[in-house]
Amino acid sequence: MVEITRAGGDVPVATPRWRLVARRFLRHRLATASLVVFLLLVLLAFVGGALWHYSYDVYTPDNSHPPSLEHPFGTDATGYDLLAQVLRGTQRSVEIALFVAAVSGVFGSVWGAVAGLHGGKVDTLMMRVADLVLIFPAIAVAAVLANNVGASSQGWLLIGLVLAALTWPYVARLVRGLVLSLREREFIAAARTFGAGSWRIIFRHVLPNALGTIIVAVTIIVAVAILAETALSFIGFGVRPPDTSLGLLISQNQTAVATRPWLFYFPGLFIVLIALSVNFIGDGLRDAFDNTRSRSRR
Repeated sequence: MVEITRAGGDVPVATPRWRLVARRFLRHRLATASLVVFLLLVLLAFVGGALWHYSYDVYTPDNSHPPSLEHPFGTDATGYDLLAQVLRGTQRSVEIALFVAAVSGVFGSVWGAVAGLHGGKVDTLMMRVADLVLIFPAIAVAAVLANNVGASSQGWLLIGLVLAALTWPYVARLVRGLVLSLREREFIAAARTFGAGSWRIIFRHVLPNALGTIIVAVTIIVAVAILAETALSFIGFGVRPPDTSLGLLISQNQTAVATRPWLFYFPGLFIVLIALSVNFIGDGLRDAFDNTRSRSRR
């Protein structure tokens, strides 16, 4: 998809849409700064965690030490280096959030596109299923389903699947609403005239035109998944020791707020930074894909 601009005042030039979206996104200073913060946090967690000289699951002889040059985030009562644990927890929380966003984004997009394109009884049945999922109390259902999987070696993947199973209807409803308007457009009618099947229309014509809506929805789900995983781990139904996550660290150290506050506030700070930065990135992407809002600013 392209937009026509003019070079030198006279010659029309076709600008690819992705460049226009990137240009609009970079004009959103808060979103750009948030993207930098999020990427730095991810880089710190995955690269810094591998390079840091302490491991998240190895004791040190320094018990309950406050933040220092040797232990920038301090240590807990058993001697674990909190920086190593926070970096590991960030890794695990980000992995779960991205996995949830990917699975719910793909499944929800296809579900919504199929429902919207076919309409009628197919649409009614498929969206009633989505509505049925939406009425469940997400945290309660996730806690029950994740109760027996968090302690396994691949428990974080299963927790991600549980959260994705409860969040895909949000994407499906957004995509379905957009497809209801797209299916009446000329290019869909032309594709049908030339014998294109439903799946070809969905993957070649519908989903590419819904990409902006999908990206924004998936970005919001990343933030939702971070907070949901934190809540599950906090109440004991998420990631389990010997692994760790940001929510689990807060849960384990909630009683130390008054005596060793660094054990509580550093993991909490990372959760806040990740959630806020992802939300602001979502705002920037929404504005970047919104042609109407972009034109109104000119």
